[in-house]
Amino acid sequence: MPALPLRFLWVRNTIARPGPAPVQELSFALAVDRMGFGKSVTVHWSGEDGLWHELPARYAADLPDGRELWRADHAVVLARGTSLPGDIRFSARLDHDGRAWWDSRFGQDYDAPADSGVQLLSGPPAQILDPSPALPEGARSLPVAVAVRQDLAPTDVYIHWTTDAWKTARVSHAILRRDWWFHAGASAARNPNRAGVGIWAARLPIRDAAAIEYAAEIRTGRSGILWDNAGGLNHRARRGNLRVLTLNLHTWQEDDQLRKFETIAKAIAEERIDLVCFQEVAEPWNGGAGDWSQNAANIINSHLPTPYHIHADWSHIGFDRWREGLAILSRHPFVYTDSGYVSDETDPHTIHSRRVVMAQIRLPHAGLLNVFSAHLSWAENGFDRQFDRLLAWMDEKHPADGAGTLLCGDFNIDACSPSFERITQVCGYEEQILKIQRPDAFQHIFRARDAASTDVLAGDRRIDYIWLSPASRLRCISAAPIFVPGRYDRVSDHPGYLAEFEIR
Repeated sequence: MPALPLRFLWVRNTIARPGPAPVQELSFALAVDRMGFGKSVTVHWSGEDGLWHELPARYAADLPDGRELWRADHAVVLARGTSLPGDIRFSARLDHDGRAWWDSRFGQDYDAPADSGVQLLSGPPAQILDPSPALPEGARSLPVAVAVRQDLAPTDVYIHWTTDAWKTARVSHAILRRDWWFHAGASAARNPNRAGVGIWAARLPIRDAAAIEYAAEIRTGRSGILWDNAGGLNHRARRGNLRVLTLNLHTWQEDDQLRKFETIAKAIAEERIDLVCFQEVAEPWNGGAGDWSQNAANIINSHLPTPYHIHADWSHIGFDRWREGLAILSRHPFVYTDSGYVSDETDPHTIHSRRVVMAQIRLPHAGLLNVFSAHLSWAENGFDRQFDRLLAWMDEKHPADGAGTLLCGDFNIDACSPSFERITQVCGYEEQILKIQRPDAFQHIFRARDAASTDVLAGDRRIDYIWLSPASRLRCISAAPIFVPGRYDRVSDHPGYLAEFEIR
């Protein structure tokens, strides 16, 4: 008989009494085969009243054996004229590409008595519950619960963990607390429970760590030592990643500016972008005094559900009617901000006057991060001198012990140009969009560093870049244009690039 493409891993049925009204909480964990997009998983369950309900499950994480973890959770609050579900029966259905599969215990359905805690339905006889890949925002400790079948005769459970890629290894002793369910959710469920499953719990003091890797060692009297180490890969969890957008706003040249600003704000909110570097940020010239209420970055910021911290400055008059400059928007507060000309010219009446803005933020769990938003001149109009001044400024302000430095913006030089090649030779910064989109070329240029290495970029006309300092605590994991057909509509003559960084 072929293996089912979905299987229940465990079920939880508890009744909590945190307040005046009891709450029955149901949780279902399933392993689902990967079979492409468009599949749906539904848990069918009924309580003691015999009425059946459908509960949609959701993707939660990848499993080490190549399958996916899906979760379905439901809570019922006792109210006047109602009753709690009590004992439940349940099964699950997977739908994909016109086909359906059931895990229903061969048509008999599974059952979970009221307030019975957790039952292990398939998989190993000892496993970590809810190994989420995300560390909660602000959490300084990580609770780990290991469900172990009592017929193994467990004697001890240890959590082996590290926050620095095993440079330092730590071990925490998990404890079988008889009142674990009461402290976990004000439930009267027994531990071990009537299904013969005990919960061994530990709390790992991760403090400000950006990531953690861990595994459970289960010592038993009947089966020796068992491990839940995610198939040898270990369980991993990390803080939220840093998402950075760079975009040249094209001054005020599009026809429908309100739609343009709303689209950009929508993307920032929906994509959960942390840092935004804008170039060609315009506001009316107004005799050189400008008009902040009509500043493009300020308007975009005002359309965000929660406005970001903003730092902006201007360089010169653009298109004969706009005060044109740059801006940085940040979800995190600024520690320090600055701006200054990197060009020979400082006369605002020439477009070759080029100012750069910078901001320093304290990135949670990583330290200080410097961010620069730049719009430099063409090669024939002083790019090299401008970049040299900018590089000296970045080196001067670089945080000695922090997350690093990011340089984002419109450089007005092609990736295949001599000026780009010169950058790769005079500074240790690495270009992150190239790293993700053309890794072979990136390795050739930034790792091999052989003669004429940028020949591999012949024909590459991109002029928007994201540069990252060496020895940074950030690692780029994705980078792609965002304001393009099929994603968000075009809002400028530049596509904008969204990059995502892991914090190491």
